[in-house]
Amino acid sequence: MADLGFLAFDADNHYYEALDAFTRHIEPRLRRRAVQWAEIDGKLRLLVCGRVNGFIPNPTFDPVARPGCLDAYYRGENPEGKSMAELFGELLPIDPAYRDREVRLKVMDAQGLEKVFLFPTLGVGMEEAMKGAPEVLVGAFRAFNRWLDEDWGLSFRERIYAAPLVTLVDPQAAVAELEWALSRDARVLCLRAAPVPTPEGSRSPADPCFDPFWARVNEAGVTVAFHGGDHGYGRYAEDWGEGGEFRAFKSTPLRALVMADRAPFDTFAALVCHGLFRRFPNLRVASVEMGCEWVRLLLRRLERLFHQTPYDFPEDPVAVFKRHVWVSPFHEEDVKGLGELLGADRLLFGSDFPHAEGLPEPQDFVRELAGFSAADVRRIMRDNALGLSERRPAPPGRP
Repeated sequence: MADLGFLAFDADNHYYEALDAFTRHIEPRLRRRAVQWAEIDGKLRLLVCGRVNGFIPNPTFDPVARPGCLDAYYRGENPEGKSMAELFGELLPIDPAYRDREVRLKVMDAQGLEKVFLFPTLGVGMEEAMKGAPEVLVGAFRAFNRWLDEDWGLSFRERIYAAPLVTLVDPQAAVAELEWALSRDARVLCLRAAPVPTPEGSRSPADPCFDPFWARVNEAGVTVAFHGGDHGYGRYAEDWGEGGEFRAFKSTPLRALVMADRAPFDTFAALVCHGLFRRFPNLRVASVEMGCEWVRLLLRRLERLFHQTPYDFPEDPVAVFKRHVWVSPFHEEDVKGLGELLGADRLLFGSDFPHAEGLPEPQDFVRELAGFSAADVRRIMRDNALGLSERRPAPPGRP
């Protein structure tokens, strides 16, 4: 493990959900319509809205892959041409630290982590799976968040900040869930980077119909994280004849290319172009586990568009992005280039621990920070996330 000389703040840590994460607190009337478990052909399968769900190959997470076992693969290294199953290698019994917060704190101590933002594993694939059933989706997320608070806490000992799932499909319900999360001292919220289906049609998350939600986020000063998962972009692969359900670690070359960066690019373009940050200038938004290669292209295009149609932008959209957005790059990407583009104060260290594609030792992310000053290394590995973990309410009298 790298020796930083200070304790780090990992902005992309994960748990593996308990089997009853979506069912423990589900309303009885929704029990058969939301998430269930069923034994099929001798195996425990996850049913979502009555259909077998394949987002995660083994949603029981027992056994589970070794942390970081796909590191070389995601760096573009597979000289022997091994299959995904071969790269995973032997699966292991689930570690208690993946489901028990007390055990996790001890692991964090050993890893040199003082604090973490904690995100779902299975949960980030469920909004797409429940598309078309907004009442079920809202109820399932509400139940999930009560489990999350019960098992992990939204601000456990000021060290583990678990992010509740929020969907905008029902704006009033989103505000209610936000109020509940704030009452439980939430520091970060988890939203999907995707258009929002509404009864009136698909909408940008920055559409004014969602302003009551964003106004409360703006007032409270809590951070919103758009986290990677199933963004529903498989629909675009279908247009090229390669449709089908999104499955983690299973893809085709074209699907991998078509779906790689579109969701964050489109989502953050919409937030800027639809004026969300102009209406709510206190917002702080993070992109987590969606890489960073899309950022340079987005800013280049925003800059060109600003010069072409300055009348469409009350302010330079690139400056707006840099003021309101923080990015957690994949460790295998050009982190130095992202720092030169955004500034080190907008980069977040995220290990994706304990996922197979992440780092087995979170602090090893520092090895990707060659060329940064010691002060910038501390910003990326600790201070930036620390700032986002602190609620910064809007000044009185301002939106």
